[in-house]
Amino acid sequence: MKKAKSSDIQHCGTKPKKIAFGIAPLGIISIGIVPMGVISIGVVPMGIFSFGAVAMGILNISIVGMGIISTGITTMGIWEYSPKAQVHNHSLNNKTFPAQKRGLFETREQAENAAKLMNCVGAHKMGKMWMPCNSH
Repeated sequence: MKKAKSSDIQHCGTKPKKIAFGIAPLGIISIGIVPMGVISIGVVPMGIFSFGAVAMGILNISIVGMGIISTGITTMGIWEYSPKAQVHNHSLNNKTFPAQKRGLFETREQAENAAKLMNCVGAHKMGKMWMPCNSH
């Protein structure tokens, strides 16, 4: 078995490679299990552009994504796209619902009526109150 040279071993203080492969590769373009880099492709990619199962970064395309722009089945971000998502907006016009500035209602019926004005359907429970739309 060949012993790795100190120049082959990567850690937090090393300079990233241009293209890196492996379990936790660090590179400009990284492909692996937990890749880290500008463009990261893998199971749990972390980078500016992340593509994989559970992605974290600025722009994510994944099953589960966390970032500024995120697309996938389950996403968290400022701008999100998910085929399962519904249009939902918690901000309400204060002239229409002055008493419900936060979108909370005492009854399901009130929340469902507000949902119609927000172009969504249904209502969901939030503690002891109700909110418009089936989900967030």
